[in-house]
Amino acid sequence: MMNLRQMEVFHAVMRSGSVSGAARMLNVTQPAVSSILQHCESQLKMKLFVRVAGRLQPTPEANAIFPDVAAIFGRLDAIRRLTKDLVGGRLGTLSVAAAFPIANGIMARAAAAFLDQQPHVRIALQSLTSRQVLDRVVNREVELGAAYELAVTPEVQAETLATANVACILPEDHPLALRPSILLRDLEPYPLLTYRADSQLWVGIDRAFSRAGIVPNIAVRFGMSLTGMMLARFGAGIALVEPFLLEDMRIPGLVARPLTPPVELRTVLIRHRSAPRSDVMEAFIAQLRQTAAASP
Repeated sequence: MMNLRQMEVFHAVMRSGSVSGAARMLNVTQPAVSSILQHCESQLKMKLFVRVAGRLQPTPEANAIFPDVAAIFGRLDAIRRLTKDLVGGRLGTLSVAAAFPIANGIMARAAAAFLDQQPHVRIALQSLTSRQVLDRVVNREVELGAAYELAVTPEVQAETLATANVACILPEDHPLALRPSILLRDLEPYPLLTYRADSQLWVGIDRAFSRAGIVPNIAVRFGMSLTGMMLARFGAGIALVEPFLLEDMRIPGLVARPLTPPVELRTVLIRHRSAPRSDVMEAFIAQLRQTAAASP
């Protein structure tokens, strides 16, 4: 087995092509490099380098080992960069997951504004369902989640970021598009497009219809709001979805009208209770709050 110091010397010799070059890279003497290399070869019971015409050449065994050793030092370099960023008040990468409409609306606008002020930060943003977002946070796969209200677990803490109401998305030439708001009973004659029955977003809509004693004519169920909007755009029916995405994407030919009585949707930020709180993440959350407050 090679220990870390031996790997470091081997890596330096492979990169520089010589013992002297490795010594300069590591800021040690040439005899020290030669001694560590000889000890390593003795432990491994195989040669790593041979001299050909006075130059050090790696053996086939050394070439076979090098990719894995290089990968280890690549990760060490990443850790060094991350540590430097943390000392400088920056974090190399913010890992965030958000429900699809949030990721493409509030989150995208907030991320753009944040990166304008913090160009050295990198953001890894995943677009998922709300339940998947919760799972990523619970399993500590992301630092921050943004989802529509759902039953959170004890491992996470939730904060309301924004509230909105489900809207009717329909073609601008639809008869109901002339109305400032649309009553539930106005929807009875029309095919409706809305979320899957297993979606948290469907729960409030279903409850509203039940309270009104109306059995909705649901033509298509889907998982993502954009799918419902495009179905409405092509004339499949009236989409009952959150309106944020339409406000941000401005899909031609579609309008949004509020639903009466309103069906509220809460956008929540979720973080693992035991996760560390970095200054850069707190700054990003502050930007998210600011962006949400400025949203129409």
